[in-house]
Amino acid sequence: MMSARWLKHKDKHSRFFEVTERWFNGLSGAYERSLASFMRRRWLVFPIILVSLGLTVLAFFNLQSELAPAEDKSRFMVQSTAPEGTSFELMNAYLANIIDVVDTLPERQALISVTAPGFGTASSTNNGFVRVTLVQPEERTKTQDELAKEVMAKVQRYNLAKSIVIQEPTIGGSRFVSLPVQYVIQAPDFERLREIIPKFMEKAAADKTFRVTDLNLKFNKPEINVEIDRDRARAMGVSMQDIAETLQLYFSGQRYGYFIMQGKQYQVIGQATRDNRDAPIDLRSAYVRNDKGELIQLDNLVRMSDRSTPPQLFRYNRYVSATVMADPAEGYTIGDGIAAMDRIAEEVLDDSFSTSLAGVSKEFAESGSSIWFALGLALVLIFLILAAQFESWLDPLVVICTVPLALAGALLSLWIGGHTINIFSQIGGIVLIGLVTKNGILIVEFANQRKEQGLKSWRPLLMLPDSVFAPSS
Repeated sequence: MMSARWLKHKDKHSRFFEVTERWFNGLSGAYERSLASFMRRRWLVFPIILVSLGLTVLAFFNLQSELAPAEDKSRFMVQSTAPEGTSFELMNAYLANIIDVVDTLPERQALISVTAPGFGTASSTNNGFVRVTLVQPEERTKTQDELAKEVMAKVQRYNLAKSIVIQEPTIGGSRFVSLPVQYVIQAPDFERLREIIPKFMEKAAADKTFRVTDLNLKFNKPEINVEIDRDRARAMGVSMQDIAETLQLYFSGQRYGYFIMQGKQYQVIGQATRDNRDAPIDLRSAYVRNDKGELIQLDNLVRMSDRSTPPQLFRYNRYVSATVMADPAEGYTIGDGIAAMDRIAEEVLDDSFSTSLAGVSKEFAESGSSIWFALGLALVLIFLILAAQFESWLDPLVVICTVPLALAGALLSLWIGGHTINIFSQIGGIVLIGLVTKNGILIVEFANQRKEQGLKSWRPLLMLPDSVFAPSS
């Protein structure tokens, strides 16, 4: 009703219509001439399809892969880990140096520093992080990645702790947990894992694929093993309980209660003063009272030995495990990193070990396998549905043959443009295949209809430009 009142028929077209109509007529004529020329050389179809398949395979194996391209989220984190046994005060002073570095960035908007945040072992004081928030990308000339690399180079001059700059992944993984490449080594027992880890880490650190490597299972926690000489303690009248309580009182920092002073509550903590509990020899200097009330030095009752153990043990799929983490170097992606880890595993690990992926690496592998499975299933379903629709096995093959041509163009564009295969390009490829398949269905259906009307051979295809570029008048 409204269209009948508003739309008016015009005998004379506008200048814009005349210009565009000539362009469309020229395009239709050129397409018809090229199509007629090609149909006289129909044998070229098969070489073109084979060349397209070859180019598709060539581009696919030369393209790098990743979960998703890096996104400038205007934030990154400097994570620092010092040797086990580092005090809170020393770690806090080290993080102050890191703060001085990032505080000089003109692109900095805000930062937060946390010493001994609690990840890792509960009582660990040898780690911390500085989280940096940048101004918005349009307000700065450097990207987040450039600033992160700049900070990474500057913090290396402070050698108390190992510091790495972590950028939040575009998708997947937990925020700022670890480096993107996470390769899990599973061993039958702890000793085998302890033996093989140094060799694996040496090769990973020497591989040009990685800029930074790290390991969650570190054998660097110093411990003093105190063994009580029971015979001597019994001869001196000292019980095992007395020795244990003395060690606990001196070194554990146990809370015994609270007291209130000036309206505030304070804890009562029992331990020796810092200058009497800083060195291992201080343990020998403690005294315990025997059953006669005499003070006996612990040095006469215990034997001590040094050893290093991991601060924390890890398991994965019920196996003893260690996760090797790495950040790909410039020009490499997470796919290259996983491939490099696989090569190192083949050289170093025997059949008693198994490997797996974690974090962003696991999501990358799962998304890649899922998308290709979905692509193959989609092609099979398209073929079966078209076979039922056209009641022919040949017509669906004609439509499916357009897929290699589309994929060749897509992958070559990615290769020439220096892009990667990621979840976005994979989804785009599926959409492209859908569009090409839809166009193929229309062409085949149009040709079949014209053949039913009496046209023979490939003549219906030459009528296609008139339907695609039909005049608007």
